[in-house]
Amino acid sequence: MAPKTVWGYFFIGYIPEPLQISDKKMTERVMELKGEVTCLFEACKDDVEKMNLVDVIQHLGIDRHFKEQIYTTLNNIQGAEFNSSSLHEVSLHFRLLRQHGFRVSADQFGKFKQEDGSFTSDITNDAKGLLSLYNAANLLNHNEEVLEEALLFARRHLELIQSGLKSPLAEQVGRSLRIPLPRSLNRLEAVSYIPEYSVDPKCNPAILELAKLDFNLLQHLHQNELKAITQWWKDLSEDIGLEYGRDRIVECYFWAYCVYYEEEYARARMILVKLLMLTSLLDDTYDDHATLEECRELSEAIERWDESDISLLPEDIKKFYLKVIKNFTVFEDELEPHEKYRNAYARKAFQRISKSYLQEVEWCHQGYIPSFNDHVNVSTISAGIQLLGVGLLVGMGDVATKEVFEWVIGSNNDVIRASAEVTRFMDDMADFKRGKNKTDVATTVECYMKEQNVTSEVALDKIGSFVEDAWKTLNQALIENHALLPVVQRVTNFAMSMMVIFHGKIDRYTDSEELKETLESLFVKHIPLY
Repeated sequence: MAPKTVWGYFFIGYIPEPLQISDKKMTERVMELKGEVTCLFEACKDDVEKMNLVDVIQHLGIDRHFKEQIYTTLNNIQGAEFNSSSLHEVSLHFRLLRQHGFRVSADQFGKFKQEDGSFTSDITNDAKGLLSLYNAANLLNHNEEVLEEALLFARRHLELIQSGLKSPLAEQVGRSLRIPLPRSLNRLEAVSYIPEYSVDPKCNPAILELAKLDFNLLQHLHQNELKAITQWWKDLSEDIGLEYGRDRIVECYFWAYCVYYEEEYARARMILVKLLMLTSLLDDTYDDHATLEECRELSEAIERWDESDISLLPEDIKKFYLKVIKNFTVFEDELEPHEKYRNAYARKAFQRISKSYLQEVEWCHQGYIPSFNDHVNVSTISAGIQLLGVGLLVGMGDVATKEVFEWVIGSNNDVIRASAEVTRFMDDMADFKRGKNKTDVATTVECYMKEQNVTSEVALDKIGSFVEDAWKTLNQALIENHALLPVVQRVTNFAMSMMVIFHGKIDRYTDSEELKETLESLFVKHIPLY
């Protein structure tokens, strides 16, 4: 029996607490405030002031309203000479440019080093500067030793001085040490930063008001989507009655929301969350319900994709299979005529993940522990990132071209592979710590232990280092795949969600009580306007 949901059908009947202002008035006020904030870009006197404005806007989660202004600002900054001696300013300059796909050298941090190559001692008590350095260094690419050193240096000294810091800097340092800012989800950072910014002596009232109104308006949209998707899930689960499946519709919505939370992606988000939930049920069917022979029959049925040829499937799995086909038909119906080809890519990705699930079941039934590389080649598919990469494009706009679909589903895609490695390795470390069920295939941790003849501690450290290597690849992709930046960022957003789901080697998808407070902060609790 799967662990029960902590949500049930909460959002179907949920009535949000009323605000002091209607959505219509909030929308009108947001338009006014956007004009005021746009003027602030023009009023900035120098590059440092511009960078601080961009940084605040990003922390508050309202940067999507100012894409043109931010790009123009950073493009101009990148092309200009920057000679600041401030650790904070140099680090902020580096982080903002790299986050937006601009090429910028790490050599500028050399000015904070001594002749022997170590960092100078006079920056060890600069908490703001160290925090900025730490967050900047987390955007390191492969073979950037100066940033490797900066990362270790900044973390060590932040940990030493953390207990003596005042609010809100203490909380900001704590958040970054837990999950570095470049790997943090935009919306979760906004929830924490809005009250911190409100007590900042440099707080701009227009920016703060815009952030509060914008968050609450978006939350209303997300609450309505949660109501609709929970009703879809209720109808589906009552029709097919898969008692063994994990009821994780709110958590699947969270994943889709992590990929894109913006208003314009409502169609894409709803298609993606349904695809994720169907994939979660497929995973549970293979792992916890079907016999080996039934798994083989299901895999063959999914490969054929023919609802008239399923006589060998048991009744409950047959119902599930038919619901999968029906939902894919609905996905296609929601697409414009020139977009309908996209559904074939989603089906192909679903078929591919089904094969990977079957391979894992075969290994489990044989009691076979594969080589580490063989496991990773299969389990990075079963991690679902290729399916997600395709699925997130199905309902998107013009960016989702045939060329982009081919790029996502290609066999040599470093971005998909790296995001899958973050997911697989973090999931496996959490599973290893929790302890396996008898129907679980060996984790990558166990494969590594057996192959290298090492202890679990050594294996966990090594798997953790593979996660860090994958993040370097994702960081590099922001620069090397500039033409595909919107898609690279969405795939990277999903990897960021793993930092929340599996932080501290806890599986918050399976043990969903661990995630409830986080989801409440995003979907239930509004931000007070006054």
